[in-house]
Amino acid sequence: MSDDVTTFRIEKRGAVDWLTLDRPESRNAINLRMATELRDYFGGLSEDDSVRIVVMRGAGQSFCAGLDIKAAGELAGPDAPFGAGMGFQSYLADVYVRMRRCPQPIVSLVHGAACGGGFSFVLASDIRIAGESARMNAAYILLGLSACDMGCSYFLPRLVGTSVASELMLTGRFIHAPRALATGLVSEVVPDDRLEQAAAPYVEEMLATSPMGLRMTKEGLNLSIDAPSLEAAMAIENRNQLMCTASPEFARRMQAFVQRGS
Repeated sequence: MSDDVTTFRIEKRGAVDWLTLDRPESRNAINLRMATELRDYFGGLSEDDSVRIVVMRGAGQSFCAGLDIKAAGELAGPDAPFGAGMGFQSYLADVYVRMRRCPQPIVSLVHGAACGGGFSFVLASDIRIAGESARMNAAYILLGLSACDMGCSYFLPRLVGTSVASELMLTGRFIHAPRALATGLVSEVVPDDRLEQAAAPYVEEMLATSPMGLRMTKEGLNLSIDAPSLEAAMAIENRNQLMCTASPEFARRMQAFVQRGS
């Protein structure tokens, strides 16, 4: 990753990248530079074996307030890195695709507001932990847009069901931490100042798995969610298991398991 990234910070702790969105003066709102830097970061993870897990959070009082409306003028400037047609719409949307496609599990630690595109960062993550202050909404519809934006119409019904997703998307109302837990949107709710501590067991347990097994599980789960049949899902599982059993890590772990049992 380039050293001149300015919209987020990466703290490397062994095989874990702690990614902190770092525009606290704008509640970590998404501008063109953030979109570009996140696209580059998540796009490069598939070829980075040194990173096994990403923990994503926001600096300041909020996780991410969504699109930076005050900076919208830069999206039509001559230096914009996209052409005509869908322009910034598809450019930003690709961030969420890259989050889903990268082989590293993403753990989001949510506090304060996570609105619009910030809400979609949460939805595109694999594990979500909420602080007590967390409040999330599909803010797009409140701006005169469709709430079906930045993957929200794909992720949200799969996480909370069509009924709750319809309510949240058709109204733009906030879902707060207690209800997010009750609907299964987040795994747990903790005081804001304990979010990092709450993430530790998830990180430690994932690090204890085999690198290939962890990657293949994220990939297989995401593919199976969209599989047209049980047979198709099991074909994905069979392929992944064949790849894992061919790895030296599998042989080492199997030998250790047998020795413990003897």
